[in-house]
Amino acid sequence: MQRIIKNQQIIDETWHLLPKDASFDELSNCDDYIVPLQMWRDHGHALKARDGGLGVWLDADEEAEEIGEHVADFQVIALNFPAFTDGRNYSNARLLRDRYKFTGELRAIGDVLRDQLFYMARCGFDAFAIRADKDPVDALEGLKDFSVTYQGATDQPLPLFRRR
Repeated sequence: MQRIIKNQQIIDETWHLLPKDASFDELSNCDDYIVPLQMWRDHGHALKARDGGLGVWLDADEEAEEIGEHVADFQVIALNFPAFTDGRNYSNARLLRDRYKFTGELRAIGDVLRDQLFYMARCGFDAFAIRADKDPVDALEGLKDFSVTYQGATDQPLPLFRRR
């Protein structure tokens, strides 16, 4: 079982992250699933009618605007980082938190490394599925890399000079 960082604690993963080629017909009614965006597009009404928890995941080339008006339907939104050098989902995170007011779990998945966690948290992420070959205990320390931030962001909208 994978362990993730959520709300600055390491916990066991309880959600099933479905791959892009997963079939809707294979889903049980009561498990908690994070489905790919295309499955949400194709089966959104049926997914909402299930008893289990519902989340969606967006790849780096998919836009937050596609689910913006539906964020209340999801308990988890996961944003995939296919490579640590691909930062497109930082923007999606900001949009989901700031524009669409998503208050559920915003999870970073994919090639997620310790060095990124502090910046991801500033953009609104509160859960991180660290790459499988990395230690989540070590990665958790990445959230403490800096004690003061100058710029405003999702986690602290006021810049430093306004907080004084």
